[in-house]
Amino acid sequence: MKKVYLAGFDVFRTDAAEYGQSLKRLCAQLGFEGLYPLDNAAPPGLAGRALADWICRANLALIEQADCVMANLNPFRGLEPDSGTVFEVGYAVARKKPVWAYTDQMQPLIEQAGVARRNGQVVDAQGYTVEDFGMNLNLMIGCTTQIVQGDAQACLQAMAMQAAPQTHD
Repeated sequence: MKKVYLAGFDVFRTDAAEYGQSLKRLCAQLGFEGLYPLDNAAPPGLAGRALADWICRANLALIEQADCVMANLNPFRGLEPDSGTVFEVGYAVARKKPVWAYTDQMQPLIEQAGVARRNGQVVDAQGYTVEDFGMNLNLMIGCTTQIVQGDAQACLQAMAMQAAPQTHD
């Protein structure tokens, strides 16, 4: 059974533990073992930077145990995905682990950013140029992951379809 690290800002939900359990049940239904960041309980007495360091190391250890990563890359607190999740995606890619990502946002970045044209350039509200590769996420994510439109279930189903043996008549 492939182990899937479940990356995403879902850990910030008020029902994060319960939501993680539902993701893990969904994984099991599709033949995967889900590894959720909140599976690990921090030792008592840790706080502040020590707790942050422990969480970081524990999450990296889960990614190391995983065969692949599934990441929620929906916008979080703005136009872009959660920075911690993006770090985990990059870490997994660097470790040569397959990464699958899901998002409801399928419009190209240029449409998402509410751009204007200035001096022949496409810029956002802050005056920065916006990449126009027709992709819905930054090219570093779009070129290194399998992106699925939809939710975690749609992503896991796509992962299961790819993992299923292909039969040819």
